[in-house]
Amino acid sequence: MSVRALRLAVAGAFGVALLALAACAGAGPPGNPKPPQPAKPVELSKYLGLWYEAARYDFRFEKGCDGVTAEYSLRPDGLVEVRNTCRKGGPEGIEKVSLGKAKVVDKATGAKLKVSFFGPFFLGDYWVLDHADDYSWAIVGEGSGRYLWLLTRDKPTPGLTQNLTARAKAMGYDVSRLRVTRHARG
Repeated sequence: MSVRALRLAVAGAFGVALLALAACAGAGPPGNPKPPQPAKPVELSKYLGLWYEAARYDFRFEKGCDGVTAEYSLRPDGLVEVRNTCRKGGPEGIEKVSLGKAKVVDKATGAKLKVSFFGPFFLGDYWVLDHADDYSWAIVGEGSGRYLWLLTRDKPTPGLTQNLTARAKAMGYDVSRLRVTRHARG
């Protein structure tokens, strides 16, 4: 193989790898072309615990999921353990669990984290854009505007979901893209 052919082959493989990474990252049109910075600091000790998903931008890693919860706990190494649970096929469907870890990367505010479910090479941004003073709800996104989650401490009510949707809209998010998450009664 000539040097030119080898260079073309390497460049082609590199291009395919970049396309694969973009696909894994969920590249798509942003729901907010100018996502805001977090509105206030986050006290990690108050953010830890169980959260219910009220609504989200729907992406392939959560397709068909209802009954979605996220639980955050502090690990002995100082990182945050992330346990995401969803129910496939409805709020009482088959449970699917994803485990990951997160690290606070903005020490000044505590509102920006890096999260990984696939090892150290696939890190995603996780920004707590806004939250209640009592940590009863939170709006989570990231810097590209492609992801958005509305979270509550208790199973979300329609009224609270509407209020959080209005807050997200005021932040510039296309709320028509939100998928409301169904939860089992009780």
